[in-house]
Amino acid sequence: MNREQSAPLNLLELEERARAALGAMAFDYYAGGANDELTLERNRSAFERLALLPRVLVDVSAVDMGVELLGRRHPLPAVIAPMAFQRLAHDEGELGVVRAAAACGLTMALSTLSTTALEEVSAEASREAPPWFQLYVFRDRGLTSELVARAEASGYEALVLTVDAPRLGNRERDARGRFHLPAGLVAANLAAAAEARSRLDPTEAGSSLADYFERNLDPALTWRDLEWLAGETRLPVLVKGVLAPRDGRLAVEHGAAGVVVSNHGGRQLDTAPATIEALPRVAEAVSRAGDGRAAVLVDGGVRRGTDVLKALASGADAVMIGRPVLWALAAGAGGGGEEGVRHALSLLASEVELAMMLAGAPDTAALSPEMLA
Repeated sequence: MNREQSAPLNLLELEERARAALGAMAFDYYAGGANDELTLERNRSAFERLALLPRVLVDVSAVDMGVELLGRRHPLPAVIAPMAFQRLAHDEGELGVVRAAAACGLTMALSTLSTTALEEVSAEASREAPPWFQLYVFRDRGLTSELVARAEASGYEALVLTVDAPRLGNRERDARGRFHLPAGLVAANLAAAAEARSRLDPTEAGSSLADYFERNLDPALTWRDLEWLAGETRLPVLVKGVLAPRDGRLAVEHGAAGVVVSNHGGRQLDTAPATIEALPRVAEAVSRAGDGRAAVLVDGGVRRGTDVLKALASGADAVMIGRPVLWALAAGAGGGGEEGVRHALSLLASEVELAMMLAGAPDTAALSPEMLA
């Protein structure tokens, strides 16, 4: 079996495979960042600059990779990040991802802008690892409340409120390629509410997604709106898009059950810090505000098991893994789809286990700042 036919050995190999498999518009939408893509690059390079300081003569004959998030045990400190329009990558789309997550015992966060309805996705999820629902707040608050109610009724475990996108970042790849949804694909969660709101047709203005955000999403959100959402639902709310320590504290004070340290994959404010750089101070602020009870997750640039260890040692309870899942869906083992994502998640789990053994960490509680050189 030659290299092209063999299964990938790590998540980093998946991107070039996906580039070859996807059309230019879809690849650039998934891969691109804002402006000069400095923050996009920084997310990865900041992980590479961190070194792990291993401990020796520690019994690692049995390694426990599990963590507790929102009162439930997760077998791996990783959650699949919310990512829009997954059927651009593969016909199975979000269903392939949630089935793979269920097979691995992991949690998937579903995007508001998914190409499969949230009810269909939850029906395929594991009862032991129910999905989370990522929420954008629309100018139409009735539509927003309806999405929340549907997520509750469908068994979602938590809401992930994205707060770093009052407008879409300046994504030049999308503008150049005139990003839009091809015929037959829609933002499926919005189709019942208003058919026009579910389509992203080609536009002369450049990216249809940028136009969509400007017309539909509410740029006037404040901390009062977080309080409104927390009072609107029985589900815990995680605030995604926090980089400033003060915002981490305010999120907890206004009702959040936790935060996701995120710069939207480098797709919003270019020259913002890498998430692993921002993480320690945000985690400290959240811990103080919530007496250690609020969850802290981080996304952006996670590609290796060693990255997961560095994130937990820097104060995170877990990571969110994003683009590698899309690359695996598009062109992973077995031609992508569910099989490709399952294989990618198993690669990550194997790398985390080995890294913990080699670092002298028998469980995730052993991962502390002292392990970072």
